[in-house]
Amino acid sequence: MKNVIATIAAAGAVLTGSLANAANDRPTVVLVHGAFADASSWNGVIRILEKEGYPIVAAANPLRSVKGDAAYVSDIVASIESPVVLVGHSYGGMVISEAAKGNSNVKSLVYVAAFAPAAGETSLGLSNKFPGSTLGAAIAKPVALPGGGKDLYIQQEKFPGQFAADVAKSEARLMAATQRPIAEVALNEAASEPAWKNIPSWFVYGTQDRNIPPQAHAFMADRARSRETVVVEGSSHVVMVSHPAAVAKLIGQAAAIK
Repeated sequence: MKNVIATIAAAGAVLTGSLANAANDRPTVVLVHGAFADASSWNGVIRILEKEGYPIVAAANPLRSVKGDAAYVSDIVASIESPVVLVGHSYGGMVISEAAKGNSNVKSLVYVAAFAPAAGETSLGLSNKFPGSTLGAAIAKPVALPGGGKDLYIQQEKFPGQFAADVAKSEARLMAATQRPIAEVALNEAASEPAWKNIPSWFVYGTQDRNIPPQAHAFMADRARSRETVVVEGSSHVVMVSHPAAVAKLIGQAAAIK
């Protein structure tokens, strides 16, 4: 079943990329959401980029394991004939750092309040590398999985303040109810050698990110030799939801690189 779903997703990516690029030579933007979110978290960014003529694929990140999720996204990227700007939010940064490898059509990476790991690092380790993350206290009682392991959610009543403090409360509550869980093992899985070492990267994050401390974002951006780092004053972890124009603008810059 998993292979069938991956095949359908890849076929959709090919169709989207081929039809859109028939009219222009803009790269395809592949958006990868993170934990406790879904592809709809990119809706504001998508509206802007589509008006500017970019073909878009918003991948449904499985949130099961770094290597497995990256393989899924890698297959989608490989199915696209045009150049690709690969964009990741939060845990999605772990995924794009792996998924870009071996795909020569990936021209740039954009990290949106995202992890940009070095080999051997984990999401959990990076989020706790510097003080400031309050995610641990906001996690709900883990849900046991039939085959072993656990799924993690953010407590719905704590979700707005923890994840989306600068988003309208009504929207943040919807995000809380529709959040997708991440497998606990994924947050503890070590990264391999990352693609940002060889592919130009851009970063954007908010000063009020309570999942990944701003100091951690700055550290990762500097280490990756970010072409440009945008710091959005007062923004929460979901900077692409609360400030879609800033995120779309940075993606456009990453797309324009020759």
